[in-house]
Amino acid sequence: MNAVALRMLFGDRAKYIGLIFGIAFSTMLMSNQISIFTGLMLRTANQILDAREPDIWVMDPRVEYIDEIEPMTDTELGRVRGVDGVDWAVPFYKGLTVAHTRDGLLQQVILLGVDDATLIGVTPRMVMGSVENLKQQDAMIMDRAGFQFMWPGEKPELGKVIELNDHRAVIAAISDAGAPFTTFPVVYTKYSSAMNFIGRTRKQMSFILVHAKSGEDHQALARKITAETGLKALTWRDFTWATVGYYLKRTGIPVNFGITVALGFIIGAAVVGQTFYLFVIENLRQFGSLKAMGVANGTILRMVLLQAMVVAGIGYAIGIGLCALFFQVTSRVSINLRGFELPWQVAAGTAAAVFVIIIIASLASVRKVMVVDPAIVFRG
Repeated sequence: MNAVALRMLFGDRAKYIGLIFGIAFSTMLMSNQISIFTGLMLRTANQILDAREPDIWVMDPRVEYIDEIEPMTDTELGRVRGVDGVDWAVPFYKGLTVAHTRDGLLQQVILLGVDDATLIGVTPRMVMGSVENLKQQDAMIMDRAGFQFMWPGEKPELGKVIELNDHRAVIAAISDAGAPFTTFPVVYTKYSSAMNFIGRTRKQMSFILVHAKSGEDHQALARKITAETGLKALTWRDFTWATVGYYLKRTGIPVNFGITVALGFIIGAAVVGQTFYLFVIENLRQFGSLKAMGVANGTILRMVLLQAMVVAGIGYAIGIGLCALFFQVTSRVSINLRGFELPWQVAAGTAAAVFVIIIIASLASVRKVMVVDPAIVFRG
């Protein structure tokens, strides 16, 4: 009977295509918007995610996320290093400053100062040069998107010079750092150089990056650092979620994307539900014929569900494929859209939503089929 069910489905070409289009459109809209939302939220925490080595981030107790900075004195570094269980701890500076090129272009940049000796905190993803180049005099590392902002139309190259607060800085490497939320160029430099760029003050250290000794529980160590120093200590994972959570609570981004995703679900359910209902109604006579020949209701139910699942499977495959193609194309067209991709979790969640849509669309139709009178075949 499965072959009969599929022949009925493919035979009504207009409704078959309409059902496929409804599912594909709904899948594309939901997965696309959720993926963009996920990518946008991850951008808020990319400076945390790019620093791979530290297990714990230590900061002033009033700091809630990475872009809200209350500087600390350098003496706090020694106190954190003295906590039992700390393998190493290094300073980390984060701030904004204005960069000038020799051509007169002015651009605000995100300045990240890392420990002079270890260079811990620099993203390991390099496009040109290496992290070690940062040890050269006046050296800095700029991300490739930032290079395009500073020198539009030019190919990335090392040796370019900019001025940061009247201090000379030379590009010694170009990184593939994660895109920041604000899209400003990301500039890495040594901690001492960063202090020269911004001007020395009594409090200037933004964060302390901590690595735990082998076997040490990171959550327990974070609590110990807080108890002994009075500073806030969070694992990199907790700090990432704290940063993402701040933007979720304080901005309208989740509401805007949530509305679009809800519309995708509602439109998909409405279009597919109505089309599938009409498809079943127009085929009631065929179902009545099958019942008149002795086909049981259970078999009829499996036929309808098979038709629904085939439509859902093909429509989902087309929709999710279009979504993946969208990110593949746009990431090559514009560097500003880097980092946006289709996570497998979004693909799986969208599949579950499509399953719910097709179940909703099937419910009303199934009832009609179950109660159809076999005598309908003999009526005019």
